Amino acid sequence: MNRYYPKLKAKIWVPIEKVEEEALEQIKNLSTVPDLFRWIAVMPDVHPGYGMPIGGVVALKKAVIPYAVGMDIGCGVVTVKTNLSAKSVLKHRHQILKLFLEKIPVGFKWRGKALPSNLWEREPGGPVIEREWKKAQKQLGTLGGGNHFIEIQKDESEKVFLTVHSGSRNLGKQVASHYDRIAKQYCKKRGFNPPPGLSWLSVDSNEGKQYLSEMNFCIEFARENRRLIMESVLEVMRYFFPEMEVIEKLETIHNYASFEEHYGEKVVVHRKGAVRAQGRVIIPGSMGSATYIAEGLCNPESFCSCSHGAGRLLGRHEAKRKLDFAQVKRDLDERDVVLMTPDKSAVIEEARVAYKDIEEVMEYQKDLVKKTTRLIPIAVVKG
Repeated sequence: MNRYYPKLKAKIWVPIEKVEEEALEQIKNLSTVPDLFRWIAVMPDVHPGYGMPIGGVVALKKAVIPYAVGMDIGCGVVTVKTNLSAKSVLKHRHQILKLFLEKIPVGFKWRGKALPSNLWEREPGGPVIEREWKKAQKQLGTLGGGNHFIEIQKDESEKVFLTVHSGSRNLGKQVASHYDRIAKQYCKKRGFNPPPGLSWLSVDSNEGKQYLSEMNFCIEFARENRRLIMESVLEVMRYFFPEMEVIEKLETIHNYASFEEHYGEKVVVHRKGAVRAQGRVIIPGSMGSATYIAEGLCNPESFCSCSHGAGRLLGRHEAKRKLDFAQVKRDLDERDVVLMTPDKSAVIEEARVAYKDIEEVMEYQKDLVKKTTRLIPIAVVKG
């Protein structure tokens, strides 16, 4: 359940003492945006972002804030359920992960040759896409780094699931930063001086329409990116298990803005590190902890939203100061999770203990989602 804080104009789904000061300051700044509708909905995985905290949902009446969408536009998770048993996969884990890394570029790596895709037939134009599309073509089907991952998981009945978390790569970042610069000028011309990262554009302005067009293409780019990664994942799995079948596929996205109706009004809902809690959703934990598939309850107070994952507990630099790779590896070994990564230092930032407890996060949002399936990792690739 949430508690409403009038001074922050926010409903928060976690005890306020668990919210970092920096995130609270960002919520306070966001509450000053003149176009704010009702309140800010703060998810239980909240942690500081840029401008607006990650794990935040804000509805605006007629405006869009590029950095309230986020930099990795359309980032999300895709999961497939297979007919394989965990027992059959366990003995091949190292070889499977090695082939994943051979087939799928990770970190800052691109593809030498672009993969076939009809995505570019739907390219809407716009200054950033026209500038970046040749580079972006070679980034399709690449995982990236940070908290992006490929995981082999098992459910309570020991059936194997394959999960990919990735986004719009550098294209989304370029779109976000480009339109934030334009939004700063837009606000300045109209006598506004918003806090850093919270400059906005009217959705009726040419600039706002152009941003939304390029943002929506980034969402499609991110979806196609996950599709191509998953294609490679399935190809590798079928090499070891020709009899493998895909029983079901599910996808959930975060970092986007959409026109929706809430409380009888049409508004622009920004979900930065949050997902629409309608239908079935995927809520991943951290490296080494559970991922949940849940049924969204479309709680109107959250603008029909829920958390997108566990959320960071330690900042990236703080995690590197406090932890080392040996600790991270030991923690995974204790949980019988095989890890493969080309960058051991980057993995420290993604340690299980650098994230909030996913079980606690799920408990705080019982009025937002209903848990249906718990997935335990058995092998993971990190960029």
